Amino acid sequence: WSHGSEAISPLLRRSTPLHSREHAPLKTLIPAAALPATAMDTGVPALPLNPVIAAMFRHLGLDPAEVEGFLSYTHYALPEPPVTADARLFALLPGDSVDRLSRLPDALLGNIVSRIPVKDAARTAALSRRWRGVWRSAPLVLVDSHVHPAGTAYAQRVTCAVSRVLAAHPGPFRCVHLTESPLLAGWLQIVAGKGIQELVLVNRPWPLEIFLPSTFLGMETLTRLYLGLWVFPVTADLPRATCFPNLLELGLCNVIMKSISDLDFILDRSPVLETLCLEGEMFEHCIRLVSQSLRRVQIIGCWVEEIFVVDAPCLERLIQSGGWSPEDHDGNRTKVKIGHAPKLHMLGYLELDPGHVLEV
Repeated sequence: WSHGSEAISPLLRRSTPLHSREHAPLKTLIPAAALPATAMDTGVPALPLNPVIAAMFRHLGLDPAEVEGFLSYTHYALPEPPVTADARLFALLPGDSVDRLSRLPDALLGNIVSRIPVKDAARTAALSRRWRGVWRSAPLVLVDSHVHPAGTAYAQRVTCAVSRVLAAHPGPFRCVHLTESPLLAGWLQIVAGKGIQELVLVNRPWPLEIFLPSTFLGMETLTRLYLGLWVFPVTADLPRATCFPNLLELGLCNVIMKSISDLDFILDRSPVLETLCLEGEMFEHCIRLVSQSLRRVQIIGCWVEEIFVVDAPCLERLIQSGGWSPEDHDGNRTKVKIGHAPKLHMLGYLELDPGHVLEV
């Protein structure tokens, strides 16, 4: 999670905090001058826009290629899916033509099925009678990029087929990785109550004023959650019982929060959270860290005036990289205050800046 100071989030290069604007025009959110090619050099390949969205950005006076780079930046901190669609599946029949694979125990077969893309997992039901119930009992992995190929007509057929598969599967889902906005609402609604353990939810290609679907707030089985390019719901309006009792790892990537109290809310409702990653965020005043379980915090490409570790008795590492400040602020200066963090043994910046201040 380290990168140079040039690799910062262009979305946040603006003069007014997003927290104060609910529906800013798109062109003011991404001014053309805020998309230099050097800021896109993160090693993450650009994800192409569809023709309609690309035309919209051209109409706004923006270069679609640069916007692609910005959107791809959000993926910089996202975890890789646990399965890949690149591997080829094949098997050589033994000389005696005996199917020994099907003789394996159900638990082992289910483990195999949970390690392949969801569309391939569903196809195993056609292998033989022995395999028909295996995929239904296996924790599946749903990655939308594996099942949403190019070509509108074919893509629609595949999407409908996968939707039927998801509806038929009782759960749990080992991982759900949704980064294509046309699929977000429908598929998330289908799998929300089916025991998702890991969820990556990115609002692509736009618009930023879309609020996170409240569906994810009731997923008590989540152990890992990464959110990108969303407006976070106002936590003051959320049910007081909202909680993530099993959440161990949280990543917020270019997520707009109306108030710093929203981050306080998440930390307070995540009693076993150990890892927190903030990427491309803009905080008007300060980040306050109060958590009895937090062990690792990484802050990447954010604008923040102050990081205050108020009470974090388990915190071991606090790293900041790629910090910046808006054009109307003087310098890239961040004050770090350490209150109660007796186990902290790694604290620092991945690039030096004489403006940073440490207060213990």
